[in-house]
Amino acid sequence: MPRVKVARKSTAIDMTAMCDVAFLLLTFFILSAKPKTEDPVKAEVPASIAKEAIPETDYLIITVGGGKAFFTIEGDDVRRETIKAMADQYKIPFTPAQINTFVHTESFGVPLSTLPQFLSLNPAERIAYKQPGIPVDTTENNDLWKWVNQARKANALLHNKDPRVAIKGDSREEYPTIKKIIMTLQKQHVDKFSLITSLKTVSK
Repeated sequence: MPRVKVARKSTAIDMTAMCDVAFLLLTFFILSAKPKTEDPVKAEVPASIAKEAIPETDYLIITVGGGKAFFTIEGDDVRRETIKAMADQYKIPFTPAQINTFVHTESFGVPLSTLPQFLSLNPAERIAYKQPGIPVDTTENNDLWKWVNQARKANALLHNKDPRVAIKGDSREEYPTIKKIIMTLQKQHVDKFSLITSLKTVSK
């Protein structure tokens, strides 16, 4: 008796669900990723073998390069509270638009007296503007001292935690500039801080 031939059919797999999951994951990573912002000054940090990563929250960074100091405050909420405190403490009339711009500016390096004008620039002008750095001198309350002091208070108020302070210095920077930064921190009893470095390959 002849064998009945069964017609062969190609196997089809519905990939709709997998594509949906892939796009959902891609959307999640895009929305949750933190964009990398360029430092206002190029700092070639020294190398070390330490592997401790910078924390995601509750930290302040002082970038030093070319004899200039720049300040980074982590967290939109901390930045907003800090600039409001600076406005109240030093009687600087920031507009709501300027405050909003500052909240979205992670790193800056301009004197406190010219900060309102800097924040009033459009984005292209702010990028092109050569920031002169935050004044740091041997006086008790220089501009950097004021910013670090108010940012620490804002972080403690909002997160109930004293933020870590890190110095990101150019490896070619002269010591007197770094010394002024350290003295500014010590004047408000910040005797423990981190140094940001690049990872050095250990020779075997």
